[in-house]
Amino acid sequence: MALSTDAPVLSVERLALGDPEGARRWDAFVMAHPQASFFHRAGWQRIVREVLKHDTYFLYASCGGTICGVLPLAHVHTWLGGNALVSLPLAVYAGVVANSALVARALESQAQAIAQCLGVAYLELRHVNARHSDWPAQDLYVTFRKRIAPDVDANLLAIPRKQRAMVRKALRHGLKGEVDADVERFFPLYADNMRRHGTPALSKQYFQALQREFGPDCEVLTVTDPSGTALSSVLSFYFRDEVLPYYAGDACAAREVAANDFKYWDLMRRACERGIGVFDFGRSKRGTGSYAFKTHWGFEATPLGYEYQLYKRDSIPQNNPTNSSFKPLIAAWKRLPLGVANWLGPFIVRGLV
Repeated sequence: MALSTDAPVLSVERLALGDPEGARRWDAFVMAHPQASFFHRAGWQRIVREVLKHDTYFLYASCGGTICGVLPLAHVHTWLGGNALVSLPLAVYAGVVANSALVARALESQAQAIAQCLGVAYLELRHVNARHSDWPAQDLYVTFRKRIAPDVDANLLAIPRKQRAMVRKALRHGLKGEVDADVERFFPLYADNMRRHGTPALSKQYFQALQREFGPDCEVLTVTDPSGTALSSVLSFYFRDEVLPYYAGDACAAREVAANDFKYWDLMRRACERGIGVFDFGRSKRGTGSYAFKTHWGFEATPLGYEYQLYKRDSIPQNNPTNSSFKPLIAAWKRLPLGVANWLGPFIVRGLV
């Protein structure tokens, strides 16, 4: 009897919100794929849809009933951010993850079809490595990732001398880090820090939703002085053997005792003791203070492959503080009372993809 030579049919479907079995299958693929990131997890669909209020299109490709690729997308349509299909707002990397070039093309083709059906101005795919030499690309952003040693002392010695001196300064001041069960100490530090930099802050409810959705993989570390006063705090994501400090804030007094420096050292120390192998310092814009700070830790910048399909505009959008058109808004935001900034911020920042 002749064997069938029919290949399994490749299909692209949309993950339904509130489908626990679909989310389980999605996450099983993500956890196993070497190119996937924390931002590919299915839980982001609930965060983006229910907290940020953006429609989501979490696409997955399957072959013979087995998931072989994913692409999480959100439709961002706001007065400030414009009209775009993005993978993924608030994420540093969440583009196509696929088992083959054929699967990747199928997902991208479906994304472009959705983008054109929605009538968006552009489609943005945020990859770590560029995929298309012929697509318009953003060259502003870089990421800082580094393998850390399994020994705490080795990691301390690996920090360049001047930065290591800042960590030792913090230790002399008796600072200590504590893992918090909630965001009660984190949020005031984060929100005030954002206002001082002229940037709208996300809502407290957003961070509470992150903790509910991702549980122990979303952790808050707060640095205090000997009196117990909270000086600096960071919310980090854990994914496989990686830790990604993602949202942070500091009190004005933190600089005097190097609390910000200690915060990242204590996070690195704890990650090392947990057997974490990669410290992901996250995304920064070229030429910024954040960029310089991370290089002082001995991390090297890697350009991020943000690629676009432009439909109703001639250039790549620049919805970031380096855009000179935002300077008046930044200056005005710094003068707002904190309560007003915290109330108004979430309505604005949801459009800053």
